Amino acid sequence: MMIDWLKEAERHADEIMDIREDIHAFPERGNEEFRTAELIEDRLHSYGIPTRRLLGTAVIGELRGTGRSDADHSGELYPQKTVALRADIDALPIEEKTDWAFASNTPGLMHACGHDIHTAAALGAARLLSKYSDCFSGTVRFIFQPDEEGSGGADRLVRAGVMNGVGAVFGAHVSPDLSPGTVGIRYGKFYAAADVFHLGIQGKSSHGAEPEKGIDALAAAARMVTELEALPSVFLPERSVLTIGTFHSGTATNILPGDAEITGIIRTLGSNTRKAMKARFADTVRSIEADTGVTVSVRFRESYPGVVNTDAETAHAEQAARRVFGPDRVIRIETPTMTTEDFGYYIDATSAGSFYHIGVGGDYPLHNEHFLPSGDTAVYAAAMHAETICSWLMQA
Repeated sequence: MMIDWLKEAERHADEIMDIREDIHAFPERGNEEFRTAELIEDRLHSYGIPTRRLLGTAVIGELRGTGRSDADHSGELYPQKTVALRADIDALPIEEKTDWAFASNTPGLMHACGHDIHTAAALGAARLLSKYSDCFSGTVRFIFQPDEEGSGGADRLVRAGVMNGVGAVFGAHVSPDLSPGTVGIRYGKFYAAADVFHLGIQGKSSHGAEPEKGIDALAAAARMVTELEALPSVFLPERSVLTIGTFHSGTATNILPGDAEITGIIRTLGSNTRKAMKARFADTVRSIEADTGVTVSVRFRESYPGVVNTDAETAHAEQAARRVFGPDRVIRIETPTMTTEDFGYYIDATSAGSFYHIGVGGDYPLHNEHFLPSGDTAVYAAAMHAETICSWLMQA
């Protein structure tokens, strides 16, 4: 049975957009998404989908198909395949500056990254798939994840076992760089991995008129800033970014600084470049340490692992998008983004998954106080999710 998922999504457009507006009007911080979680549970239960909670505010729903797989020739149901669909649910600490009726009711919080659309779209897909659950076999695991914008809810959910038994995982992010009604597909490396660093440089202070009696921590740190910021050029044509975010040193004009502090972030694509960049970073710091006589403490905090889409699942998502929207509305994204996304934890856990972009257009970028795409983008995304998930479960 061929299902026109876009037409089905449009039949439920009012419901999907109402959900989006409700979530947008009541944004919640990461790990505090209690109202949002209750809304998600209520909707899933109304679709006949049982749920469970993890991490306090993560909602996990499971829908079992009652149909038969193309691979099943025994006459029995074929329920062992499981596919996951993830949506993030937290908001950002931004004061909204739009004049829409459903603008944020919470001062200092806003869905400025499109998570309201992500959640509404996943619920829309749940609505559609539950309606046609007799058309596929296997299990759909809906993952409504907290704290993507903070310390990474995906990592904690994976460690809690949310990916156990999952054969592939799919998800999406809205993109103002693409027109509404389009889908952006990227093979391979898509989002960057991130590593936050802190350097503590210890020298020896002295009178500014007698620098030979001290060890200039500021000068050593300045050299580190220059040489570290040049590191991305070493890895060309592979793209990487090293940002110095803070630099503190010195207390007076006539004192040679005895200490300095540098903080920043490294963004790389793929695990090999990530390891190589961190090794070159350490070599650079130790070389300057040896040359100048300072002592340097280095602290790294690994953040998100990056998103590297697997080819088979990305090809599957691309074909799904072509069936839903037509080939002229499917865009191959040629350049990876250096922003981060914790969806990579899910792909790493199962070694099979794809993250795609849903076009929303508009004049404002993500994380902007005016970012407010049209609600019908959640309808398009719901159709895309439903086709991707259903066809994956029915394939041999």
